[in-house]
Amino acid sequence: MTGLRVLSGFTLLAVLVAAGTSLLANAGRGDSIAEKRASKLDLELQRVRQTHRERLVRVIIRPVAGRHDAAVKKHRAHGDTIVSEHTIVDAFSAAVDADDLYALDNDPDIASVSTDAIVTSDAAVDQVSDVAATPLLDTLGLDDDADDDKAPSGKGIGVAVIDSGLERGSDLDGGEHSTQYDFNGAAKHVAPYDDYGHGTHVAGLISGSGRSSEEDREERARDGKLHNMKVRVFKGVAPKTRIISLKVLNSAGGGMTSDVISAIEFAVANRDNLKIDIINLSLGHPIYEPPDTDPLVQAVEAAVRSGIVVVASAGNFGRNPESGVAGYAGITSPGNAPSAITVGALDTAGTASRLDDRVAAYSSRGPTWYDARAKPDVVAPGHRLIAAAALRSSLYSDQPNHRIGGTTGKEPRYFMLSGTSMAAAVTSGVVALMLEAHEDHFKEPLAPNAVKALLEFSAIPLSGVDVLTQGAGSVNAAGAVALAAAADTSSPSGSWWLTTSVTPSTTIDGTAYTWGQTVVWGNTVVWGNTACYNLDAWALTVVWGNTVVWGNVVVWGSQADVVWDNPQTWASTVVWGNSLLDIGASATGTIEWDSVRPTTVVWGNLLR
Repeated sequence: MTGLRVLSGFTLLAVLVAAGTSLLANAGRGDSIAEKRASKLDLELQRVRQTHRERLVRVIIRPVAGRHDAAVKKHRAHGDTIVSEHTIVDAFSAAVDADDLYALDNDPDIASVSTDAIVTSDAAVDQVSDVAATPLLDTLGLDDDADDDKAPSGKGIGVAVIDSGLERGSDLDGGEHSTQYDFNGAAKHVAPYDDYGHGTHVAGLISGSGRSSEEDREERARDGKLHNMKVRVFKGVAPKTRIISLKVLNSAGGGMTSDVISAIEFAVANRDNLKIDIINLSLGHPIYEPPDTDPLVQAVEAAVRSGIVVVASAGNFGRNPESGVAGYAGITSPGNAPSAITVGALDTAGTASRLDDRVAAYSSRGPTWYDARAKPDVVAPGHRLIAAAALRSSLYSDQPNHRIGGTTGKEPRYFMLSGTSMAAAVTSGVVALMLEAHEDHFKEPLAPNAVKALLEFSAIPLSGVDVLTQGAGSVNAAGAVALAAAADTSSPSGSWWLTTSVTPSTTIDGTAYTWGQTVVWGNTVVWGNTACYNLDAWALTVVWGNTVVWGNVVVWGSQADVVWDNPQTWASTVVWGNSLLDIGASATGTIEWDSVRPTTVVWGNLLR
């Protein structure tokens, strides 16, 4: 970590602006960069305003404080359709005429206007090959064959999976797994179903029982067909975790940002009666505005402040879509939420060993647009993962070569997917184990920031991989659970809170791996015994990365920033070039964008 220094979010924008001050040509209008920044409209709505490509536009409007009711009344009187109201972020979503965007931009009652963007699942149906599937539990340091009554299982922990739904099956067979609410329109309780298949796969990685694969193994053994082949039990990370399915994605894997916000608001409002401890967000959309005005980011921050741990996928934009060259700044919203645990995808090469692990080429790297935060926070297995299939879904129907398991004459009951969606689900399962282990020993809960700190501190770094690619390192379930079980959150602030001695290393597949023992706080790497103390930084009300008084228990290294001292290291390979911020090519040649800048960015179809 030598040779690094602090670059603020303002500095990131300055770096980007330094890449060229001329705007890309826009039909009919020539707004200056300063005007674009001053606009209340996000970047996408500024483009819509200039091109008038659409007549009706879905927007999320945030009124000035105290003017919510007046703004809603005004829009109704104008004839606009109010789709939903979002008290969690003091906003409302509406359908407005594109010609009215200028009036919205100049309305003194309006603080900001965001596009009600289409969100998509962060999974990719990769090409089938001979590479083995990830041995999920083994590579996390968990015992695949452990006695369920003794092994950590996530019992009593609830995860709200905001996704495409959930289909009952032998792995997710009702009871604790049967709760579903549909947010296509007004929220309503429905019988579980999943017409796309992504949500079921995510739920299976978190809490699948593996029962179907156990049946396959037993039947093949009885038929004499098992021989020396191991039929792996495709068990989820925390098989006794309760799943609360909040459906926001349709049969094509798309949905609206406003529906995701409504689902987050529902989870917060029903946290106690539905026992929701974690929200899993394996979805996202492009970043069109700073996080302080992004309503989806602000909904995530509100959920974290309520005490819910939010796990989000980083996005599958780790490489230029045209050239395939690895690139930076591909994090999507809400993965840019400061307090979320943002997860990139790890390719384990089909082995339990960590020695051959690498970050998957598609996994989005940081920094985040506008505020230059170091993301992702961690990486986790996400490549070629097998989990429960939704047999009546479009994914299952359209991708028969990704169906896994099932004996002769039986329908395969598992499916293989890759992506940061899967990595987020794995991490949600690990967080469930951490919360369970902590609750078994202490009455005071682990705040979301504390969970994030312990997860990062116990992570296993990949050699030669920068922090903007891997965060604090690869998730280490065994180490994180051990820390969570030892951290007494009732300890006074600033005091040592570990009740037992915890060795900072974990043995996986016969090899001992030393933990990274670092926490990436905003843009700064903090190390020493950081996670061994009950610090103010881990409190419920602190936004991750904000300035806090650390005291003398944290060792700060000089120049310990992860947004590089030489920004050309990453700035010359930004995934989307200048297209996202509408900044032109450099006249000075300081940063070469042209080699990586695509002429067209296609975000919608992640199934590549």
